[in-house]
Amino acid sequence: KKTATISIGLTIWLIIQAVLTLESIYNTDTNSLPPKIMLIGILPTILTIILLFATLKGRQFIDSLPLKNLTYLNIVRVPVEIVLFWLFLNKAIPQLMTFEGRNFDIIVGITAPVIAYFGLTKMKINPNAILIWNFICLGLLINIVVNALFSAPSPIQKFAFEQPNIAILNFPFSWLPTFIVPIVLFGHLTSIRQLLKQKSERK
Repeated sequence: KKTATISIGLTIWLIIQAVLTLESIYNTDTNSLPPKIMLIGILPTILTIILLFATLKGRQFIDSLPLKNLTYLNIVRVPVEIVLFWLFLNKAIPQLMTFEGRNFDIIVGITAPVIAYFGLTKMKINPNAILIWNFICLGLLINIVVNALFSAPSPIQKFAFEQPNIAILNFPFSWLPTFIVPIVLFGHLTSIRQLLKQKSERK
């Protein structure tokens, strides 16, 4: 029942974001502050994550999630990086958002199955190393998010004026900041919480 509710909720969110993007809500009036995609697409997901960590039921749900699955989830970052590189070749995002620029997220996607299998199935990797890996991956995620937001056409744009990040304002690529990034962010924060709890219990 819980899985069905979550699936329905995520599907509704994807549909809402698809409609908003297809109706050109995000790519018209790029001078609005804060940018519409941040206000309508990203902020609700951040508030949802905060709510989950701030409430007892939310924390119980977080602690019930399998750490191994959360780690395997990061494999999605490999196809995402390939899509980003394709978008760069098609002049929809700047080079700095790819693995040829400032985006090293592909390393996370490649190492995720190694960490999940050898660290969480075979128990061959020290839990502290898995915790450090999660912090590094979280840092890499924040790095690309910051670069992507400051490369998009808006009053806060700081980079890539010669080739702005226009992809995230168009469908289906608007799902990257409004769905995939929040899911991956939630996965790392949940993994870090679980690993820190395990660490304190081992003492």
